[in-house]
Amino acid sequence: MWLKPEEVLLKNALKLWVQERSNQYFVLQRRRGYGEEGGGGLAGLLVGTLDAVLDSTSKVAPFRILHQTPDSQVYWSIACGSSREEITEHWDWLEHNVMKTLSVFDSNEDITSFVQGKIRGLIAEEGKGSFVKEDDPEKFREGLMKFEKCFGLPEQEKLVTYYSCSYWKGRVPCQGWLYLSTNFLSFYSFLLGAEIKLTISWDEISKLEKTSNVILTESIHVCSRGEDHYFSMFLHISETFLLMEQLANYAVRRLFDKETFENDLVLHDPLQITKRGLESRAHSEQFSAFFRLPKEETLKEVHECFLWVPFSHYNTHGKMCISENYICFASQDGSLCSVIIPLREVTGVDKADPANRGVSISTKGKTAFRFTEVRDFEQLVAKLRMKCNATSSPQHIINTEVAASSASDSPKDFDAGPSKMGQRDNSKTVSTEALMTVYHPQDAENLDSKMLKEKMKEQSWNILFVERGHGVSMFRTKKTRDLVVRGIPEALRGELWLLFSGAVNDMASNPGYYTELVEKSLGTCTLATDEIERDLRRSLPEHPAFQSDTGISALRRVLTAYAYRNPQIGYCQAMNILTSVLLLYAKEEEAFWLLVAVCERMLPDYFNRRIIGALVDQAVFEELIRVHLPQLTDHMTDMTFFSSVSLSWFLTLFISVLPIESAVNVVDCFFYDGIKAILQLGLAVLEYNMEKLLTCKDDAEAVTVLNRFFDSVTNKDSPLPPAVQQGSNLSDAKSDHPKVDITDLIRESNERYDDIRYEDVESMRCRNRLYVIQTLEATTKQNVLRVVSQDVKFSPSDLEELYELFKKEHFLSCYWNVNSPVLQHHDASLPYLDQYRIDCQQFRVLCHLLSPWSHCANRDSLALWTFRLLDESSDCLINFKQFACVLDTMYNGSFTDKLKLLFKLHIPPAFTEVESLSPSKGGDLSKEELIHFSQLSVASVGDSLESDSLKSSPEKGKGKVDIQAYLKQWQDELLKKEENIKDLPRMNQSQFIQFSKTLYNLFHGDPEEELLYRAIAVVTSLLLKMEEVGRRLQSPTSPVKSPVAVMEVPAEIPRKAQDESSSEQTEGSRAQSLRGNQEWSFAFEQILASLLNEPAFVRFFEKPHDIKVKIESAKNLQLKARTRM
Repeated sequence: MWLKPEEVLLKNALKLWVQERSNQYFVLQRRRGYGEEGGGGLAGLLVGTLDAVLDSTSKVAPFRILHQTPDSQVYWSIACGSSREEITEHWDWLEHNVMKTLSVFDSNEDITSFVQGKIRGLIAEEGKGSFVKEDDPEKFREGLMKFEKCFGLPEQEKLVTYYSCSYWKGRVPCQGWLYLSTNFLSFYSFLLGAEIKLTISWDEISKLEKTSNVILTESIHVCSRGEDHYFSMFLHISETFLLMEQLANYAVRRLFDKETFENDLVLHDPLQITKRGLESRAHSEQFSAFFRLPKEETLKEVHECFLWVPFSHYNTHGKMCISENYICFASQDGSLCSVIIPLREVTGVDKADPANRGVSISTKGKTAFRFTEVRDFEQLVAKLRMKCNATSSPQHIINTEVAASSASDSPKDFDAGPSKMGQRDNSKTVSTEALMTVYHPQDAENLDSKMLKEKMKEQSWNILFVERGHGVSMFRTKKTRDLVVRGIPEALRGELWLLFSGAVNDMASNPGYYTELVEKSLGTCTLATDEIERDLRRSLPEHPAFQSDTGISALRRVLTAYAYRNPQIGYCQAMNILTSVLLLYAKEEEAFWLLVAVCERMLPDYFNRRIIGALVDQAVFEELIRVHLPQLTDHMTDMTFFSSVSLSWFLTLFISVLPIESAVNVVDCFFYDGIKAILQLGLAVLEYNMEKLLTCKDDAEAVTVLNRFFDSVTNKDSPLPPAVQQGSNLSDAKSDHPKVDITDLIRESNERYDDIRYEDVESMRCRNRLYVIQTLEATTKQNVLRVVSQDVKFSPSDLEELYELFKKEHFLSCYWNVNSPVLQHHDASLPYLDQYRIDCQQFRVLCHLLSPWSHCANRDSLALWTFRLLDESSDCLINFKQFACVLDTMYNGSFTDKLKLLFKLHIPPAFTEVESLSPSKGGDLSKEELIHFSQLSVASVGDSLESDSLKSSPEKGKGKVDIQAYLKQWQDELLKKEENIKDLPRMNQSQFIQFSKTLYNLFHGDPEEELLYRAIAVVTSLLLKMEEVGRRLQSPTSPVKSPVAVMEVPAEIPRKAQDESSSEQTEGSRAQSLRGNQEWSFAFEQILASLLNEPAFVRFFEKPHDIKVKIESAKNLQLKARTRM
């Protein structure tokens, strides 16, 4: 165990200890007399006696490790052990993790300080495991208090866990603590007076990986906004990395890709995330993905045990995994044996062999599975019996074994569906036969050589079924995979696809679901159904099954039902091609559940709007190319070629590039091995064409090479008629290219790239997901900046910083709010400008941080009015272009532009009275008041026109999109003329009073404050005189009372030293006199002309402001501003 470092003097200790190992910085010693023959002589006997006489609390451990530094007589005890194995483990850890690092320090004091800090961190971390299980662990509470004190984050930020580690600042490690919370990765260190504080939000991380080099044996590399950070010397680096990976991926998905997590209660509420919950979730996801189980399955128990394999007559070692509805087993001895036993199939659970702690499980298929060496086997038997009793309730008694004969395996509920609906229109009749059996029935009497081979394949599978079981609970072994690689027989293909994909379990759990879905979905009219109708005739058009209404109607029903089931995906191109092939070999309902398995489990996020899943797997593919085909990587100047050419491979599982008779063999392997099969085949294709690709001069030539290769791929054993086979039509035309048999190609890909493991692929998927999403975000940013830069005068770097602050404010509202309206409005399918928008509350925060007028006493009101002015669509949200343009006016606008902005802020629709609600708070508004005022509608000139345009504008992201409306809207924006100042409405008395107040507040604290106050008084008096004269000329007969109080304002100039109350009294008297007459109003030209006569005004508004200073301040204060609120 690690010890708190204490000084040890070796002068006298050498008589009691024997040195066993040493190096420049550490010494491993053994207690004299321990482990020696004869007790180590007299000295050993004396030491042994001394140790035996001492009581147990002060007994000395027989081994210890000391820390030393060159030229020093002082040693520090840092570890002890009761056995040689324990102390050797500590010694090895020091050599691998600490020794190489110590060489970078210049002084012995720094080395000792570092080692002591590292050991104390390890002690704290080792002790942490014991209190995490407690309800309110004291040490975790201490860690939480340190976390809150060091980083000052809002109290809603939930700390998940923390670790002792080293952060590398240049070439020097800094020992400290790494804190992992729901939204941030934080590090704190304070050594020798030097403080290091680091906070990185998960959504900023583009790379997260484990690395190693000469100095760092193993470290975690984090890349955020182009900066690299390295953390090392973790006690359990794999556990730490897994947790960081999960938190980063969940934060990114929740913020960037919320549509996939709307029904996830844990991720929907970040406050529910815990370390134990994340670990449990990771194991459950790995479990359900490996065994192809429904996503809802949660891993409950794992037992190491042996499974008796009857056909091989031996016990295979592995793990039994138990969830709510399944018992699964996977071998760990290289035999590739796995078993899935649904509890609905279990008929009995018994103790098989108490001496060997055996458990026997019997199923409906007359198969008994015998597990031995199961820890706590008696408790396990009791639990499984209870589970089986619960599962055998009436609604679960459905025999879901997939039989070879087609008639008996459909649930009764489903059989009844078509008979009831058969009297209706044919388009609603669910087909109960695979299209291949209708269009290519096998002739049992006239068998040619290909059909004989096909029958031999069937016989091989039937022998396998006899040996290893038939149905969902069959043994899956290396022989099963070998038969899949050879190609599944046509007659068994649909059944085995259903089995290997796990779709059989979904179908068994939802009897009658598809029929109901067809009833509900047919007749609906959405964007998805329009796209489906457009693509129906493009799906395998050369196949006779899809040249008739039978195949087209079945395809329509499956695709429409799926779009209805999963509106987040709806319909995506490539789904029609995949579904067509599924319908050839599977019944209609089976094809639907196969499509569910592919879209929602086997190819996650492939068919959403941004095809993120496909892009992630292409990044994995590129990574594998670098590892396995380095010469190809060296030749290609741009790796994106592989992504562009392979996108269709992944989206359609090679169906779009290979002849249909060859493509179905690829689909066989995909349903058995998952995405690994596609990656292996992709590598094999590139390697097969390596020589030709290396001679290609451009991408077009390389694409031609690959297309010719795919055209040459054949399936010599395919029993399909020549008219259907796509490869046979090209055999004569391109006979110069050597033929490649698909079976040989798949076998070669399996053998050559067999070292690609499922776990490695999943790890690469996680790692590349961050990179792909950040790349998409970078593209969004570039497009937004390109559009906005045309309308503002900010430099590109300043505009980019403003975008980051804007986006950060959007996310800050999503971090701690479970139901953030802003997050609900984030939709990646919207135009780039509208993907990130902020509400009035967030706009206020940014205004306070960035506006040059943020010192104004009524800054909250100004922010509110500015937001109302920008919110033209009245949805209480604004985009970055609107935000940047108003800031650009404040910083880079002319005197007229700035004055026009202030004028518009004090007239409808922007202006609304706000100060009367909370007089005690002065100008500050609460969040509730701000939201209330931002939603108020104020009637203004042109409101009816605006409402008409809003009604005619196309709805975003809902239902059918009116393309013509979008084009008209775009044309109107292009033709929009610059606003003429003569078109601005006039400002009435109350608005003018507020306008004057705002000017007073803006000028407060300015060096020319006195001159500016005097100018306001002069301009106000002049405007009132002009208005009075104008009204007298218009109606000379009507008596007009001269506002004496207002006329006398110039005589009472407020001075700098004068109390602000005097100016308030002046404003009050002027307001009172103005209210006496309801017809006073001013045009913008009048105000502009009057203010232009005052040089102090012009100087104030034309004074340059440096936004760089504000941006730097905002970057430091943005999080604190959110914390204060």
